[in-house]
Amino acid sequence: MDRERIIKMATDFVENSHDNIISKETAISERVVGLKIYDTPIFAFGDADSEDFKLLKSSVIGDHFLLPKEWLPEAKTVISFFLPFTEAVKRGNTRDMLWPSEEWLHGRIEGQNFLNKLCQYIQDELISHGYKSIVPALDERFWSSNETFSSNWSERHVAFVCGLGTFGLSKGLITKKGVAGRFGSIITELALPYDKREYCDIYEYCTMCGNCATNCPVNAISLEEGKDHQRCFEFLQKTGERFEPRYGCGKCQVGVPCESGLPNK
Repeated sequence: MDRERIIKMATDFVENSHDNIISKETAISERVVGLKIYDTPIFAFGDADSEDFKLLKSSVIGDHFLLPKEWLPEAKTVISFFLPFTEAVKRGNTRDMLWPSEEWLHGRIEGQNFLNKLCQYIQDELISHGYKSIVPALDERFWSSNETFSSNWSERHVAFVCGLGTFGLSKGLITKKGVAGRFGSIITELALPYDKREYCDIYEYCTMCGNCATNCPVNAISLEEGKDHQRCFEFLQKTGERFEPRYGCGKCQVGVPCESGLPNK
């Protein structure tokens, strides 16, 4: 089991799984029947002993952040990946810049369900080859708080440490395939070659152009103050009431220079 095999397994899963396509039974409307949610994922492999994970615990996120070896004592590698939304999902969410589109709502809910299945699939394959592995976000010890807007395992911060990208003004993570998509990760005892980060600064890929702030329907982002997580969360709650059982927004991830790739400086 090596890096290339893991990436190929995941890519094939994304391309061939029926769960990456919205079925007639699940679709909100005829418009989204047959919609493909995600394109090909990108991966980064990090050292479970990296000092940067310890920095997340000591000074960035807080002591509640669990280190890779606190999740899995013999951990060697943290596998982080980004699933970019398809053009159909992204374009759909630009039709109305106030409420989330049907495409985006499916991407947020069915998309997360599919991401979980991909994590589980990779974990099962690693275990079947003799390497203990866990998915922190699916582990019974995982928690997140809507009061402190924090959790004991942050996919975006982990992706930053592993080398997938840097943060933007909206607090999304900008990768070489953009910001519009979702992240997942697996911790494993399998030792794999690590990626060298191509950046130093936490906001290195962000041009601070302010387009995400302009797009935000509730002015939760500003160049001066960054992101107001409470205001963003309150709007997400409103979308949950309007589109139950789905919710979402994503306006800061579409129609921006970093939507599908690294923005030009």
